[in-house]
Amino acid sequence: MRNNRDIDVLKHIVRYCTEVEHTTERFGMSFETFSKDFVYKNAVALCILQIGELTAKLTVEFKETYAQMPWNQIKAMRNIVAHEYGSIDAEILWETVENDIPALKEYCDKILQSLA
Repeated sequence: MRNNRDIDVLKHIVRYCTEVEHTTERFGMSFETFSKDFVYKNAVALCILQIGELTAKLTVEFKETYAQMPWNQIKAMRNIVAHEYGSIDAEILWETVENDIPALKEYCDKILQSLA
């Protein structure tokens, strides 16, 4: 299975994951800073929103082949960020930054390497 659209989407997802990494490097890996700094939260939230948007562009075949990643939950997180931003739980967003983004990036990188 080698679909150029899926490869392009994965590259964009990795790029946004990297942007989250750069943002945490810039502001620091501190929940206290994150929870108090709206610029930090907004930067991360935008990347998470974009990642969720991109998952909708992956083909059904791709999502079925690489079902170890919860693609639908990633899209659901996008919807929360987009529609409930003012009431989003900073701890949930921070967990996404700490755990989910690095795992997603690693998973997508491995797929890209295997398809290269």
